[in-house]
Amino acid sequence: MTDGFGDYTDLTVCGGPVRVYRAGATGVPLLLLHGAMLDTAQGVWRRVVPALAADYRVHVIDLPRHGASRPWRGVLDDDFFRRFLADLLDALELPQVVLIGLSLGGGIATGFALDHPERVRALVAIGPGGLDAKRPAQFLTWLAMRTPGMLRASSWYLARFPGVVRRSMIANLAAGERTPDFEAILAIAVAEARAKHRYGEKALDDWQVEAYGPRSMRLNLLPALSGLDVPTLWVRGADDPLVGADELAAAHAAAPNSRLVTLADAGHIVTYDRPDAFIRLAREFLAQTLAEP
Repeated sequence: MTDGFGDYTDLTVCGGPVRVYRAGATGVPLLLLHGAMLDTAQGVWRRVVPALAADYRVHVIDLPRHGASRPWRGVLDDDFFRRFLADLLDALELPQVVLIGLSLGGGIATGFALDHPERVRALVAIGPGGLDAKRPAQFLTWLAMRTPGMLRASSWYLARFPGVVRRSMIANLAAGERTPDFEAILAIAVAEARAKHRYGEKALDDWQVEAYGPRSMRLNLLPALSGLDVPTLWVRGADDPLVGADELAAAHAAAPNSRLVTLADAGHIVTYDRPDAFIRLAREFLAQTLAEP
């Protein structure tokens, strides 16, 4: 299923290439931001874009160093993405949008909404990163990330052994191989692994790597959320191994105009595990939020 991805434009934003897919002719503009590692626009949003395009103008991008948005130079950390989103919206001539982000995309969207509430009509953050002071195995994770060549070797390994990608996806999707579109999703992930190796990229995104310190996270958005001045929907899969229930509960408690929904039978990538449930939830939230004066 690739409906909604036939119309695209390749732009230059902040000095690098960005592919923007567009779907939907009317309604409030939405900007969808996918996650890290092997995620792409046509992967995690494959069922979401056609459904939302019936009522909204949907813009969805391959984030830098993903999909067709290559090659990029330099460090693409949180500071970079806050600038990048502002320049992207300017290039798209969108003074204000609804941001919908998953994982890495949710963290990027949250940071941008904190900096530029005037440009964000509403925020939907699905299993967002950047909401905790310390992660499990903090020091060991930081050390592995700083081991010379480790992250590029990981890209080579995933590209060389696609069976590893398959087993990982089976383990991390709630329905495993029974997930709708599983073979198509897997093919996109394997292609992304090969592209990362071909372009000499790390397995993890700079946003993730630079967020880690040896004893605590260098990026923690939670203390700033009391100033999040946009309607926000936090979404978590009940079986998400990466973003804990306590983290999102704390985010919900801190953000003054927010709602938290946990979806059963879903892990970290809710849009793979429960696409129809997420679409209904997003539609309900947007209908209510955008109707308010």
